[in-house]
Amino acid sequence: MAVATDAPGGRPTRAAVILPFERPSRVAIGDGGGHRAAEARLAEAVGLTASIGVAVVHEAVHPLRERRPATLLGEGHVEMIGRALKEQEAELVVVDAALTPVQQRNLERAWACKVIDRTGLILEIFGERARTKEGALQVELAHLEYQRTRLVRSWTHLERQRGGFGFLGGPGESQIEIDRRLIGDRIVKLKRELEQVRRTRGLHRKARERVPYPVVALVGYTNAGKSTLFNALTGAGVYAQDQLFATLDPTMRAIRLPSGRTAILSDTVGFISDLPTQLVEAFRATLEEVAAADIILHVRDIAHPDSAAQRADVLGVMEEMAEGPHASLEEGWQDRVVEVLNKADLLGGIEAVQRRAPGAVPVSALTGEGLEELRAAIDARLSAGMETIEVSLPTTDGAGLAWLYEHGEVLARNDGDEAIRLTVRISPADRARFEDRA
Repeated sequence: MAVATDAPGGRPTRAAVILPFERPSRVAIGDGGGHRAAEARLAEAVGLTASIGVAVVHEAVHPLRERRPATLLGEGHVEMIGRALKEQEAELVVVDAALTPVQQRNLERAWACKVIDRTGLILEIFGERARTKEGALQVELAHLEYQRTRLVRSWTHLERQRGGFGFLGGPGESQIEIDRRLIGDRIVKLKRELEQVRRTRGLHRKARERVPYPVVALVGYTNAGKSTLFNALTGAGVYAQDQLFATLDPTMRAIRLPSGRTAILSDTVGFISDLPTQLVEAFRATLEEVAAADIILHVRDIAHPDSAAQRADVLGVMEEMAEGPHASLEEGWQDRVVEVLNKADLLGGIEAVQRRAPGAVPVSALTGEGLEELRAAIDARLSAGMETIEVSLPTTDGAGLAWLYEHGEVLARNDGDEAIRLTVRISPADRARFEDRA
């Protein structure tokens, strides 16, 4: 399914982006709770397409009054687009919608060029961006799940090539069965490998719990600035670009908070509207870090015209994670969310940003404005569930003293000749660990 990004002569592939746009009242329920303007949706689709290295030479919105089973779009629109593609010498068309295999095949015949839908495009992007073994496995699994259904449905005409009374399959059906079995075998193997990766991450998570440090996870719509904020808070060099899905694999770094407490900050994959179902399932493991987080920082691009709709999309996916038999988010996860209104510099600074929700923190990850307030907000949220205790340690117990400084917040200290008396703010779990230590 790979999309060539180099045409003959070394120039980038010339691509067109087509948005079949339905009226908001006809948009399926479950699109995230917010309806975007056609121009904003087209701009996002163009950004996604450009991110795979092709040259977008044509873009257009075509109203979709009725879904046509054969081509999705009406005949007039198909002909109009065909003329534009010929004029622009486009070699690839990205249709920002879900196409059936038959629709994809018919459009390719009508336009005489390669056609991919939104799912195919996002799979292509994820395939390019995955860096870790887990990311590559997840992408391949999603790709095969997508291809398996497409393979069978697009070859239904071969299934009619039967002999006898229909009990014996012809050569076309045999080929389908062989391909389906090969893909199925590979899917089973990938799922086993992914399960092993998840078990390994679970062991790592348990090891962190024994340390333990609180975990702060960054979530947000793609290109909201999560990786830039991650770098600004941790001083890390995580890849960050003004690019959709610049980060796919979770990255973790330690950060120091104003109280002196250490926390682990986790950067995760970006969310997007109409995320293909294959990827929702395949990347559930990537989002497990969110489920295990003590605090969830919901990073929003507050300068984006569709910021409210993007917020609804993110919260919608989070709700999905909290529902069903395989729910990975516990009830009450909303209480762990802190909204971070990023890119305040584009609106004139944090003072100019209207706080859209109680407790929201405006910042600019690019300029650093508001980051100290964000650190303080994280500290305050972590401290909310803590208790204050009085501790007396022998002056010889240097290890215990260091442990308290590392895992709690020392509010007061009085050094005596034989004992050190401390007032410490600490979590109930850490207090139990301290009292149980040998």
